Amino acid sequence: MLRKEIFKYVKEKYKIEPDYPFSTAPTYPVLRHEDNRKWFALIMDVSREKLGLKGTEQVDIINVKLGDPMLADMLVRQPGYFYGYHISRSSWISILLDGTVSLGEICQWIDESYAVTASRQKKQKVRPPKEWLVPANPRYYDIEHAFDHIREIDWKQGRGIKAGDTVFLYVAAPVSAILYKCKVIETDLPYHYSDQNLTITAVMKVRLQKKYEPDRFTFEKLKEEYGIYAVRGPRGIPYSLSEALKNS
Repeated sequence: MLRKEIFKYVKEKYKIEPDYPFSTAPTYPVLRHEDNRKWFALIMDVSREKLGLKGTEQVDIINVKLGDPMLADMLVRQPGYFYGYHISRSSWISILLDGTVSLGEICQWIDESYAVTASRQKKQKVRPPKEWLVPANPRYYDIEHAFDHIREIDWKQGRGIKAGDTVFLYVAAPVSAILYKCKVIETDLPYHYSDQNLTITAVMKVRLQKKYEPDRFTFEKLKEEYGIYAVRGPRGIPYSLSEALKNS
């Protein structure tokens, strides 16, 4: 059933139909771009034991590509996610199509894969707004009080972040927690700063949308519940954390 729902979603959103290029595996559909012919999804069936699961029955999986290998490392710690089966590159993941992962979540990663594998010209047009976890070090900037009297601040721009994206500011020790949800208003604003610890050549303007209590999304919770073991630079976030942040 999930195969049909996925095909319906891709046809309605991208006007793309699956094709079946493998003579030795005629039931394996590929979803690919029309212009550069790159795959953005491959559905196949494998035995559960090959995925490290109990049982020998065949299950459907979908292989998609992510733009952030660190995000892949986070996702594979959650039920229904695996490193790409028969695909060696670390940015490909496999997702179970047995109901463990919701259709909405699967479609989110199909969209990500579509954007990541698009041609350069199409990439700028098709990438949907993205959510990022961005570190903030209170030793260099008083981030805890940055939004006390204003709703917009300039922040060091991370690679790949665009206007319209959402950034969740994680404040490092001694706070060690996500404190703010912000919308990116502008990017590529010229800025020149350099010292022994930090170099900044461009900043982005972000607008505060929500504050979180310091004990809500602590580093310990990020590690134990969402598989995030370090926040050293801007990175994507798993769907489960995204939902938790939205609902808090």
